[in-house]
Amino acid sequence: MYQTWEKLEEACKNCTKCKLCKARKNVVIGTGNRNAKIMFIGEGPGADEDIQGIPFVGKAGKLMDQAFQGTGIKREEVYIANIVKCRPPNNRNPEDEEADSCREFLNTQIKLINPEIIVLLGSVALKNILGKEYGITASRGNWFEKEGIKYLPTFHPAALLRDESKKIDFWKDLKKLI
Repeated sequence: MYQTWEKLEEACKNCTKCKLCKARKNVVIGTGNRNAKIMFIGEGPGADEDIQGIPFVGKAGKLMDQAFQGTGIKREEVYIANIVKCRPPNNRNPEDEEADSCREFLNTQIKLINPEIIVLLGSVALKNILGKEYGITASRGNWFEKEGIKYLPTFHPAALLRDESKKIDFWKDLKKLI
C-alpha cells in the first residue's frame, strides 16, 4: 500500500504488472477531489481517456457530466477512478489478471480519499469490488455496505449510450446521492 499520492502516482506511471502497459499512451489514475465524500469507479480508460490521461472525458464522460448537472452533483466535488489504470484494447472489459494487477492502486486511492459512498459504474466495477456473484441489473439502485463504506451500483454511462432506456434508472440512482 502506498502512503502518499506522489508514491501512488509514481508506481502507477512505472507499472508493468500486466500486458495493458504495452499499448498505453497515458496511465489514467483518477481525477477530482481527493477529499471527496463520493467516489465513482468505472471499469477502465477508453481511447479519449488514454490520450488525455483523465477518466471519463469521452462520450460516456460527457453523458455523465450531463447527469451530474441534472442532479446537482459537481464533478469537482467527487473523485473518479477506474478498476484498471491502462486502456484495454478495443475498449474490451479488463481481464481478471489485469484488474488484480491494479487492485493495490485502487485500494490505495480508496484509503487516501476515505469516501463515505462509492458509486460502482457497471458490472466490471461491481464484480471487482463487491464480488463476482453480483449482477448489475439486479444490484443497481440498491445500497450495499462493506468495511464502513456505502456502495451504490448503477449502470456504466457507456451502457446508456447503447441503450437509452437505462438513462432513467441511472438518473434515479444518482439522485440518491443528493
